[in-house]
Amino acid sequence: MSSVPPNQATSFLLDALFSADAFDFWSSKVHPLWSCKKPLAQIVSKHPESEDAVTLVLKPNRHVSAFIAGQHVNVSVEIDGRQHSRSYSPRYLANNHIAITVKRIEGGKVSTWLCNQSQQGDIVQLNAPFGEMTLKENPSHAIFLAAGSGITPFISLIQAHAKTGQHITLLYWVRDDASTCFAEALTQLEQANPAFRLHLLMTRPKEGNASGRIHLAQIQALVPDLANTHWYACGPEGFVSTAAGLAKQFSRPFLGEAFSLPELATSPGEHVQIHLLKSRKTISVPSGEPLLSALENAGIQPAHGCRRGICNTCACPKSSGTTRNILTQEEQHEAVSGLRLCISTACSDLTLDL
Repeated sequence: MSSVPPNQATSFLLDALFSADAFDFWSSKVHPLWSCKKPLAQIVSKHPESEDAVTLVLKPNRHVSAFIAGQHVNVSVEIDGRQHSRSYSPRYLANNHIAITVKRIEGGKVSTWLCNQSQQGDIVQLNAPFGEMTLKENPSHAIFLAAGSGITPFISLIQAHAKTGQHITLLYWVRDDASTCFAEALTQLEQANPAFRLHLLMTRPKEGNASGRIHLAQIQALVPDLANTHWYACGPEGFVSTAAGLAKQFSRPFLGEAFSLPELATSPGEHVQIHLLKSRKTISVPSGEPLLSALENAGIQPAHGCRRGICNTCACPKSSGTTRNILTQEEQHEAVSGLRLCISTACSDLTLDL
């Protein structure tokens, strides 16, 4: 009968006792935020921010990375025994706490859980920050154009920029009063800071006249002096594209970030074959559909986060085939090590390392 050498047995025992997973399991019994390497945070409070959004105040452990105002983090939670991640915009609070504001999305697994089911004491994971929507310089007059939940990365940017004493104008489009986030914080900031101007624009108010969607005359009326302005925009893709076009008319610096993708023109009936190397499967998907959505509809669940081509969580190797970038319309014929599934469509049969 064979036996395990003493040194090998000792190695097995040490691995079992001192592996990162084993440490995390036992340390969590003592304190929920103790971890060998995982960047964890505990929900310490939760309050409504609007009729369809909540703000969660989080206490992070020492492994949570520092972030810059305007960046995003992928928040991972366990739902029905599986880990799910979505990206949100964090901001710093007092006592080294962090806040994220989550808008409930119809059919959204993570946003619904965070808004409806999450409770004080629950643990989430905060992965490394990402995103380029940051103040790279100190403009004399920053114009922030936000639509709906596009305000969430801006609140920390505005608070940070307000400390410089430079001029800030926020144009914030919402449906009505009930859908407005950070109303009290923005009002207080305007009252305390003479260089800050807030324009709340309601497209479907319960009372009064609607402001209408973003257009040139509106911008000129609310911000008469556009000289030396830097423009920032966040919202749906159509809103950000319109804002970019207006900034270009005035030759103003512009930085935009959309939380949705452009509408795609699909050709009914056209399908391509996706060969998945790791899964050893071949599936048929519509050629004009984002690959991430197409794979999910076929029962494949790739890791993902932002669904906007920013966080790279869904990136995987492509060894053959032609894809098109939804944002730039550029085609990629060569093999690549990191194809972003969320912003890519298939132009031919593909081979992916999934």
